[in-house]
Amino acid sequence: MKLNYKRTLLVGLAFFSICAFWQLYDQVVPLMLKNTFHIGDTLAGVIMALDNILALFLLPLFGALSDRCACAWGRRMPFIVCGTAVAVVLIVVLPMADVAANLPAFLTLLGLLLLTMGTYRSPAVALMPDLTPKPLRSKGNAMINLMGAAGGMLTLVMIKVLVQSREGVRDDYRPVFAAVAVLMAAAVAVLALTIRERRLAAEAGEESGETPAPAEGGERLSPEARRSLLFILASVALWFMGYNAVTSAFSKYMQAVWGKNVGDSSLCLLVANAGAIVSYLPVGVLSSRFGRKRMIQFGVLLLAVCFGSAVCFAEFSPVLYGMFALVGCAWACINVNSYPMVVELSRGPSVGKYTGYYYTFSMAAQIVTPVLSGFLLENVGYWTLFPYATVMVLASFVTISLSRHGDNRPEPPASRLESFDV
Repeated sequence: MKLNYKRTLLVGLAFFSICAFWQLYDQVVPLMLKNTFHIGDTLAGVIMALDNILALFLLPLFGALSDRCACAWGRRMPFIVCGTAVAVVLIVVLPMADVAANLPAFLTLLGLLLLTMGTYRSPAVALMPDLTPKPLRSKGNAMINLMGAAGGMLTLVMIKVLVQSREGVRDDYRPVFAAVAVLMAAAVAVLALTIRERRLAAEAGEESGETPAPAEGGERLSPEARRSLLFILASVALWFMGYNAVTSAFSKYMQAVWGKNVGDSSLCLLVANAGAIVSYLPVGVLSSRFGRKRMIQFGVLLLAVCFGSAVCFAEFSPVLYGMFALVGCAWACINVNSYPMVVELSRGPSVGKYTGYYYTFSMAAQIVTPVLSGFLLENVGYWTLFPYATVMVLASFVTISLSRHGDNRPEPPASRLESFDV
């Protein structure tokens, strides 16, 4: 049984287009709220957290709806194609409200856009396992992750090239929004034209020969294991609070503290993404030797050192590019190992429930942290961003160290590609 790389790459175009948008959202929308509409950082944090609030409700809802869909296109494809079509129109129109400085129109369009993106994210993620035999899903997910990273990095490059910042002139984001919209539309058009979901899903099911897992009803975690699970989930929330605070406010920080434009902040995050991608393979190998928990502890300490050292820079320095490469490496150490530690504690057919725990805590953190860090930015000063992130990340070191279950030394990946299955 071999993975169909071409097909998986085409399936990954859905996640590619989604990640391209979210990178644009995180980088540019905070600047629009600040520079065009002069919205304070606390309220801006609330607005930036809306996508995660909506995700808590929309992702499970539309995931379940797509499970029951009986369209001739397939279960997932109608959501992906229709959702992308509506999103592309809204993405093109949104910066026009920014140029016109029309706040009601901007917030209405942004709300509709976030709602639309929430309708097809779960179906897009579910498409790969639908079309891939179970033994090959680790490799398949690795390719999907790489496609998502490519989409985000391509958006960062487009921001760097297409946003021409000039002294005293408000940035015009229409070209980069239009470019990302075209990229998303083209990616999903290729997906729709090349993937026949119903036929391929039937073939994948036959290849897998899957039978439902028997329930092991009644098994519960011991009090000690439950305590470890809570410590791990608390760690997930804390390091997401630190990391997401930086990624959601970094473009504003670069402008306010270091006097740099959105292109420069995009380049820093591009370096961080590249650092993470390069690190996935060695992190997978090291995890098999030292265990998941130790690799997470190393990643947490490295991330805290990077964020803490950023406080020392009164102005931008090229040294920061090296620091952000290490941020990517640290995040890879955490990201590769944290979700498996959670599901390691699951019993029988309860992996889905434990996956829900993981995403509930990570999304809740990304709802809280833009508001909390935004309050500090607005009322104390922009200098608080990296100390805040450092404290949150260091707190996660304490909680992950208190966990006593869920760790193991995973087998080295069967192929190098599987190292990217995060």
